[in-house]
Amino acid sequence: MTTIAVPQPTLKRNESLRERTTEIRGTSLQITEKLSVEDQMLQSMPEASPTKWHLAHTTWFFETFILQPYLPSYKPFDPRYKYLFNSYYKQLGAHPYRGARGLMSRPSLQQVYAYRDYVDRALLNFVEGAENRVLDLVELGLNHEQQHQELIRTDIKHALWSSPLRPEAAKYRDLDSSVPAISWTSFEEGLYWVGHEGDEFAFDNEGPRHQVFLQPFHIASRPVTNGEYLEFMQDNGYTRPELWLSDGWDTVCVQHWDAPLYWERRDGSWWHFTSNGFKELDPAEPVCHVSFYEADACARWCGARLPREEEWEIAAVRMPTRGTFLEDQVFHPQPACGTGNQQMFGDVWEWTASPYVAYPGFQPVAGLIGEYNGKFMCNQIVLRGGSCVTPSTHIRPTYRNFFPPQARWQFSGIRLAR
Repeated sequence: MTTIAVPQPTLKRNESLRERTTEIRGTSLQITEKLSVEDQMLQSMPEASPTKWHLAHTTWFFETFILQPYLPSYKPFDPRYKYLFNSYYKQLGAHPYRGARGLMSRPSLQQVYAYRDYVDRALLNFVEGAENRVLDLVELGLNHEQQHQELIRTDIKHALWSSPLRPEAAKYRDLDSSVPAISWTSFEEGLYWVGHEGDEFAFDNEGPRHQVFLQPFHIASRPVTNGEYLEFMQDNGYTRPELWLSDGWDTVCVQHWDAPLYWERRDGSWWHFTSNGFKELDPAEPVCHVSFYEADACARWCGARLPREEEWEIAAVRMPTRGTFLEDQVFHPQPACGTGNQQMFGDVWEWTASPYVAYPGFQPVAGLIGEYNGKFMCNQIVLRGGSCVTPSTHIRPTYRNFFPPQARWQFSGIRLAR
């Protein structure tokens, strides 16, 4: 659910959420408009989903959790969609196997567009007079849609890379030759408050706010770059078991990893696949699409470690939310520039050393919404900070993303600590 307190009058909040609904729902269509009908049906692996499914599922969320329970006159667009676009809510009953979403040729993309339009019209009218308890659900639904906007760009990149006919390479700026050297910001030993506080929206897993005791630590001023990661590779980083966690080493051996996802050797040079096709590797860009195992091994090679999520948050609270985000429509991390701590937000998600577990005192919300976050608190690692495909209005210092340690198709990178 959410941790929301709303000081402004309800009518003002109704108007604000109505405007945000139009904007956010429109963004989902904007970032997919250049994809063909065939592109939007692709599913390249069970962990990813087709673009068409994302567009339908986010619509299903508003229909299932808001319109049907709270608007007695509402008639579902198609009753079969309650099953078809359920992702994982077990209390609603059965749902299709996640890995078979790419087999859904029906409904068509045009029917999904019609579904979105039908639900949007009902939702916008309903929001005008809705009470705060329902507006909380609308707020959650909009943030849920923003999560799927990020997944749309993440999943379609993997799908297009998996295709024999990949997008043609676009023209890029000249490669940067350098970035500022890494510097270190120091933090003293002591008790620190972490977790969300205040009136703005946050997911339930960002609280309760609580204190943690931290030993003295240092955090790097920017993420690890392609050039620095390449040095790790050239020093036989992928063939030295002493650098790897046991499960990570087993994964490297089974999967035959020798470079980050999307990297490829061409005539003695490294290239990598981007959302706009292949381009020569820019050593100044943050390294991207590495697993937790790779991030941890590289940090060990550097004589450092990954930050705990509490350390990352304490460092990020001081920083403005600046970086490369979804709105820039670059869909690719950019090099750091300037001095001081940089790119804490945007560009690449940053792996932490922390398992995704509940904060002290966490209690899932009763009912269906309680399945949103809490049920995934097992076998996942926390990432922080957002990426180049994260909406800028969706990220904050307390935001906790989570993925399995072997995952690489997310826009994930490395920030060092020691």
